[in-house]
Amino acid sequence: MERKRIYLSPPHMGGTELDQVHRAFDSNFIAPLGPQLAEFEQRFSDLSGFGHAVGLSSGTGALHLALRCLGAGEGDAVIFSTLTFIGSVTPALFLGAEPVFVDSDTESWNMDPALLEQALDRLAAEGRRVAAVIPTDIYGQSCDLDAILEVSGRHGVPVVCDSAEAVGALYKGRHAGKGALAAAYSFNGNKIITTSGGGMLCTDDEPLAERVRWFSQQAREPEPHYEHNTFGYNYRLSNVLAGIGLGQLDVLPERVRRKREIFDFYRAELGELPGVDFMPEPEWSTATRWLTVMTLDGSFGVQPEDVRLALEEFNIESRPVWKPMHMQPLFASSRIYGGGVSEDLFRRGLCLPSGTAMSEDDLALIVEVIKGCAA
Repeated sequence: MERKRIYLSPPHMGGTELDQVHRAFDSNFIAPLGPQLAEFEQRFSDLSGFGHAVGLSSGTGALHLALRCLGAGEGDAVIFSTLTFIGSVTPALFLGAEPVFVDSDTESWNMDPALLEQALDRLAAEGRRVAAVIPTDIYGQSCDLDAILEVSGRHGVPVVCDSAEAVGALYKGRHAGKGALAAAYSFNGNKIITTSGGGMLCTDDEPLAERVRWFSQQAREPEPHYEHNTFGYNYRLSNVLAGIGLGQLDVLPERVRRKREIFDFYRAELGELPGVDFMPEPEWSTATRWLTVMTLDGSFGVQPEDVRLALEEFNIESRPVWKPMHMQPLFASSRIYGGGVSEDLFRRGLCLPSGTAMSEDDLALIVEVIKGCAA
């Protein structure tokens, strides 16, 4: 009989999500707007510390609308972390702006503020407008946001955090993304909490929040008929999916606690093996450990891909670290500041199964397979 699949980060329901969906059905608020969405936005605003939260269809949509509101377009540059998922970057392409990439630091694996300063200085010398800096809070760990804000602020460039993977993470005691002009969060099926598909744009800037909300609903003018002076998008989160999100918010603290337990288990069981290390956590960060990421050097004896294939033989999913954007064929002509850190992490890193519903037997099997790969 085929062994059950152990997935990298599958959805994990808390128990009240279906009750919330029934509420939506009972009230017939099946269309995008409704009381569950309003409540979800308010509760997420309370969680994140931002004054305003707009529920959207994806984290990518949130970044797209933020850049649209900031006027990003042809001739502009947008600066991104190179160690990220492509959904962080494509919103710039949607608008015709040029992505510019900045490497990671070794302390957090997030955007290096010193390299960001180099990028901003160079672009300023060229007379280029930089529409935004978009650092990614990678694998549930916040970037060094205050340092990035200081550098960006000297150049008058707004910061929009890609906090898609960092719901529940803390930076210096505040929620990941808080302090930026805006932050985008994801509730995709593999994230720490999910609405099946969905996202949120949070900000303390009320006009920005209202503009995002307006664009997300086809940019309709306030007329009894449908009047449009510009185009918008169908990006609003549905009331039904927001109901799932309400149930997930109830269990977020437990999910974060369990993710960190899983990380601690892997580190305790594997951390003493030759060549094994794990994603660091700076003193200013409390990461969610959305995914536990292991790195291997030559003394381990085999490559991360060998470990991935060994796990796959037991029907266990693992995945390489994100391939840096500057290494992607799509961005072969794009500028990169630095690059060596993220390239090294891609070469040596492996994301381990981190689902919060995994059993202790599941974890023991994963560790056993990895130990069996060691030289």
